[in-house]
Amino acid sequence: MAGQPPAGGGRFPAKWSAAQRVLLEWRGLPGEPRPDRSSTIGEILGKLLPKLGLDSRIKEADITAAWAGIVGDFIAQHSQPERLVADTLHVRVIQSSVRYELDRTWKPQIIRKLRDQFGEKVIRDIKFIL
Repeated sequence: MAGQPPAGGGRFPAKWSAAQRVLLEWRGLPGEPRPDRSSTIGEILGKLLPKLGLDSRIKEADITAAWAGIVGDFIAQHSQPERLVADTLHVRVIQSSVRYELDRTWKPQIIRKLRDQFGEKVIRDIKFIL
């Protein structure tokens, strides 16, 4: 019955806080209070962002900002990081000859520099697209 203490002793155990006792009385439930399953906003966002793909968008912004410093001015003028899908960076290039040169000659060096700056697991491959 609401407002009455749990059966068997007539009093709440001393280990219960005042808030737990008030909630138990308010709910009218006998026995131990339920465990607190609440989460902070930070914990919720930490779980939600990867599911929505927003954590990679944050990394994409960082990669775009650092692109010219990693590849140099000339390549940066002819290419632009577009998106990060899983661990593959998609880079838009302005012409096929630039794409060929980047893919055949510069790709290993660019990947190494990106890994040095952003970590081994963030970018494992680059795909150059027109």
